[in-house]
Amino acid sequence: ILDPKGVGELLRAIDTYDSLDVRAALQLLILTMTRPGELRLAEWTEFDFDRSIWSIPLGRMKNRLEHRVPISRQATEILKSLRNLSSESRLVFPSYRGKDRPMSEATMNAALKRLGYASDQVQPHGFRSTASTLLNESGKFSPDSIERALSHKDKDVIRGIYARGTYWDERVKMAQYWADYLDALRTGAKIIPFN
Repeated sequence: ILDPKGVGELLRAIDTYDSLDVRAALQLLILTMTRPGELRLAEWTEFDFDRSIWSIPLGRMKNRLEHRVPISRQATEILKSLRNLSSESRLVFPSYRGKDRPMSEATMNAALKRLGYASDQVQPHGFRSTASTLLNESGKFSPDSIERALSHKDKDVIRGIYARGTYWDERVKMAQYWADYLDALRTGAKIIPFN
């Protein structure tokens, strides 16, 4: 789903999902722009709430590099509401089958299906495309910072060797902008064209 109206409808549907932890997982997935596996396996020790940073260890990253994610106010609120649910587990999203096992890969897909979305309409991994598309179309952030937020390597091999910036300050602003923008879409506020 790449159009703002459709994203707003999706967010409102997610907000109605009856399982708090699955609802929170879907909300955090679109807010943080991470891959579903990175979120499902998240551990509480990875979050620095004082600095609003989530540090994903390199072993869980597709490109085998540690990835730091700026955490918006909205994401922080969701995470803190989950703390009581999974307080006995090191995992943010423990399985119903055991506190030391992560939420199943199929859980978020099944939730979207229950909400009426076919797999060719939206999948959890597709939230990254939604974020990339809408952030690039906004013209407010450099494509490099958007790519770093998605933990993508530079496709230009030579440039990738030399351009190692994290674009952290811009990514922090982008994370909060993205969360605020999603809130506006969720409430159905008047959508003002980017141009």
